[in-house]
Amino acid sequence: MASQDDLHQPILNEDSEQSQPPEPEPISAGVHGVDSRLEKMLSDTELPWFKRLRLATWIELKLLLRLAAPAVFVYMINNFMSLSTRVFAGHLGNLELAAASLGNSGIQLFAYGLMLGMGSAVETLCGQAYGAHRYEMLGIYLQRATVVLTLTGIPMTVIYVLSKPLLLLLGESTAVASAAAVFVYGLIPQIFAYAVNFPIQKFLQAQSIVAPSAYISASTLVVHLLLSWLAVYKLGMGLIGASLVLSLSWWIIAVAQFVYILLSGKCKQTWSGFSLQAFSGLWKFLKLSAASAVMLCLETWYFQILVLIAGLLENPELALDSLAVCMAINGLLFMVAVGFNAAARPEHIRVNLLENSVRVSNELGAGNPKSAAFSVIIVNLLSFVIAVIEAVVVLALRHVISYAFTSGETVAEAVSDLCPFLAVTLVLNGVQPVLSGVAVGCGWQAFVAYVNVGCYYVVGIPLGCLLGFKFGLGAKGIWSGMIGGTVMQTLILLWVTFRTDWNKEVEMAKNRLEKWDDKKEPLMKSG
Repeated sequence: MASQDDLHQPILNEDSEQSQPPEPEPISAGVHGVDSRLEKMLSDTELPWFKRLRLATWIELKLLLRLAAPAVFVYMINNFMSLSTRVFAGHLGNLELAAASLGNSGIQLFAYGLMLGMGSAVETLCGQAYGAHRYEMLGIYLQRATVVLTLTGIPMTVIYVLSKPLLLLLGESTAVASAAAVFVYGLIPQIFAYAVNFPIQKFLQAQSIVAPSAYISASTLVVHLLLSWLAVYKLGMGLIGASLVLSLSWWIIAVAQFVYILLSGKCKQTWSGFSLQAFSGLWKFLKLSAASAVMLCLETWYFQILVLIAGLLENPELALDSLAVCMAINGLLFMVAVGFNAAARPEHIRVNLLENSVRVSNELGAGNPKSAAFSVIIVNLLSFVIAVIEAVVVLALRHVISYAFTSGETVAEAVSDLCPFLAVTLVLNGVQPVLSGVAVGCGWQAFVAYVNVGCYYVVGIPLGCLLGFKFGLGAKGIWSGMIGGTVMQTLILLWVTFRTDWNKEVEMAKNRLEKWDDKKEPLMKSG
C-alpha cells in the first residue's frame, strides 16, 4: 500500500508537450491523481467553517471545470450537428420536420446507443493497457473495436433499409413513415462513421487527449452548416441531402481524428500501425462490449420509444413536430449535464478504476472520503443551478423558440404548451445524470441498470401511454409519463447517495485497486 504522500497527486496531469504520452505511475503504486489540498482544507478544524467551505468550493470548482468544460463543449457541438439537420429539414415543412425527428429519434438513436455503448468497452481495455505500460496494445484494441463495431453495423444497415415497413408496422402514418425512410437512407454511412469514431474517441481519452477532438468537432460544425445549406436549399436535395451531409460530417470527424493519431507525437507509442492481431479475440471483445451497451441503451431507447409512441397519436404530424422541437432543445442542453457526468465517468482512465467517476473515484482511491462526498455536493449544486437558468430561459422564450425549427404557427402553439414540461425536464436533467455518474463512480452499475428498467419501462412509458391515450392528453401526457419515470429515478438515486457511507466506499475502492494490482496483462491478450 502506498504512503499517504504517494496518494496525493494532481487530479489530472496537464497535457505534455513532449512527443510521447506522459509516463503513468504503476498500478501498484495506488496513484489516483488528486489534489491533496481539498482533503486538507476540509479536515482543517482551525479555520472558520465558512472560510473552509469557501476555499474548498473554489478548489473543487477548478478541478471539476477542468474536467467538465472540454467534455461539455464536444458533446454540445456533436449534438448541435444533429439538431441543425432537423432545423434545415423543419424549414422545408412540417412533414419534413416530423420525418427527420422520427428518423433521428426513432431509428438512428437505436444505432447510436448501441455503437456508443459497445465503443465504451475500449475505455476498459485501453485504460488497463495504458496503466500497465503496454502502450502498443492501445492501437490493437482500437482496431479490434473498429472491426467489431463495423460488423455490428451490417445488421444495423438492414434495419435502416427496412425502416419504412418497420415504422408502418409500429402504426406510424404512411406519409410520415415514407418521408422518415428517405431521411434514414441517408444516415446509413453514419453507422460506419460511428464504428470508427467511437473507438478513436476512447483511444484518445484513455491518454487524456481531449483538445484535438474539440477543435475537430468545432471545425466540422462550420463545414456541416455550410454543406447542409447548399444541399437542402441550393441543390434542392431535401431530406436525403440533409441526412447525407450529416453522415459526411461524422466521417470528417472520424477521419480527422485518425489523421491526428497518425501525425501526433503523443500517439507514437500507442499507435504502431495496422496489425492482424486486431482480428483475434473478437468474441471476447463482443461479450465485454455488450455489457457496456446494455446500460446505455436502456437510457437512450427510452426517449426513442416515447417518440415512436407520439407517432401513434390522433394528429401524429403535429405531435411529432412539437415533441421534436422540445426534444431537440432538451438534447442540446442535456449535453451540459452529460459533460458533468463525463467528469464523473471514466474519460481519464489512468486512475485505473475503470468503471468509476473521475472526481469521485479519484478521491475514493486516494482515501479521501470527505473530498469524495464534497465533490458529489458541488457537482450536483453547480449542475442544478445551470439547469434552473436553462429552464427560466426556455420559459421566457416559449412563444418564439419553435421558429428556429419551423415557421408553422400551429407547431409554435403546441411547443409553447409543452415548454413547462420541458422546463421541468431540464431541471431534472441537471441532477439525474450527475447522480447516475456518482452511482457508477461507486461501482453500482447493476443497481443503476435495475433502477433504469423499473423507472423508465415499468413506470414512465406505461404512465405516458395512459395519460396520452386513455386520458386524451396527447403529447403532454406522454411527456408527463417520461417526467414521472425520471422523477422516480432521481429520488431513488438521491436517497442512495445521501445514505452512502463514504468511509466504506474508500475501503472498497482500495480493495478493488489491490485486486487489480496483480493484473499486469491486458484483459484480452493479443493473438
